[in-house]
Amino acid sequence: MAEVQVQEKGGKGGKVRSKKQSTRVDMTPMVDLGFLLITFFMFTTTFSKPNVMDLGLPAKPKDEKQKPPPTEIKLSNSISILLGKDNRVFWHQQDATSLNDQTLMETTLDREGIRKVIQQAKSRAADQTKFTVIIKPTDDAVYKNFVDILDEMAITKSEQYGVTDIKPWEKAVYEKKVGGAAAPAAATK
Repeated sequence: MAEVQVQEKGGKGGKVRSKKQSTRVDMTPMVDLGFLLITFFMFTTTFSKPNVMDLGLPAKPKDEKQKPPPTEIKLSNSISILLGKDNRVFWHQQDATSLNDQTLMETTLDREGIRKVIQQAKSRAADQTKFTVIIKPTDDAVYKNFVDILDEMAITKSEQYGVTDIKPWEKAVYEKKVGGAAAPAAATK
């Protein structure tokens, strides 16, 4: 603990002076207490566990003969969601011939946006048990938006959804809608 050291000086008579005392604090118990506290908090702290999203993917067939035929999804039982740049989300229920920049609709990632769109499309579906959401991220899409859409699948209880590449005809309409199609450069002399 703390101890007081007294120095005695033998001197010849004269005035009696008060003795100066120097104090020295032993820091060992405080260091021990510090290590005990650190150890206590390390053992009692719960570390956050990473949240893992369960994404079931089909097994890759070993033979080309075992490959299942491509699945055809009716337009009345599906909705296509395109994830674009700058947190923009577009949706449609059209085929290649009827999709244009007026039928490619834009929405937001909140509950009044994409959630309402999915719920309305599901309620209008011809067979609600086979309703499928097709998610198509563009090259400019942000991973956070993809995770948000997967969260919306859980919230809206849309159990059938797929992730695929954007088709060329959809990409052309998307680029026309966002103004991403580059205009040809003017010729200079």
